Amino acid sequence: MAKNIQSLERAAAILRLLAGGERRLGLSDIASSLDLAKGTAHGILRTLQHEGFVEQDPASGRYQLGAELLRLGNSYLDVHELRARALVWTDDLARSSGESVYLGVLHQQGVLIIHHVFRPDDSRQVLEVGAMQPLHSSALGKVLSAYDPVAHSEVVETERKVFTPRTISAREDFESVLDITRARGWAADVEETWEGVASVAAPIHDRRRMPVGAVGITGAVERVCTKDGELRPELVAAVRDCARSVSRDLGASRF
Repeated sequence: MAKNIQSLERAAAILRLLAGGERRLGLSDIASSLDLAKGTAHGILRTLQHEGFVEQDPASGRYQLGAELLRLGNSYLDVHELRARALVWTDDLARSSGESVYLGVLHQQGVLIIHHVFRPDDSRQVLEVGAMQPLHSSALGKVLSAYDPVAHSEVVETERKVFTPRTISAREDFESVLDITRARGWAADVEETWEGVASVAAPIHDRRRMPVGAVGITGAVERVCTKDGELRPELVAAVRDCARSVSRDLGASRF
């Protein structure tokens, strides 16, 4: 019978300790609680921190569970169901809008594209499933940052890169954008990530009213926006209807 790997057992014990006790624990607390040498505990914690399973508060030096671990039991298990539930609705959205449709979830301080429906024309397009979009400038990212506390925490604590002259990077201005997003229920990206490209996205919720992803359309500014530079209201409505439909299929009862 194969022996268990001691380092993995110790890592699992640390994670259980952080999950079941106080919100944050110091190195000494962890080491004494598990009867580990401080050096051993520190080495394991450093590895877990590098993988995103543990976070260390810079002020107190105490440790807590990291965002990646907190999402393993929810988002990663939900991704397959989310994509399956969204297939029909995203196809319909692409046909009705005439634009590309993207389905995204939070992953490693960005938006991971888990489903992409091509624009329904004969133009040459590249499948972007597996691609990453920024949290602070993309429409999908703004939606996740507005509705998901973990995404919000990650985006305000990291550098918000300026991609175009329209990119909003200052924290106060970005928080105002998120307030607007929550108030109206959708987010916009008009040449903030890519020049000449505009997007609109809305949140998807599950039966627990938890935000599990976002859906949106992306296209050329001249097609997605009016002559005044505003997003076309019929496209905004179509995206929101799609998000509501997927949410309903996931068991959400209110929006």
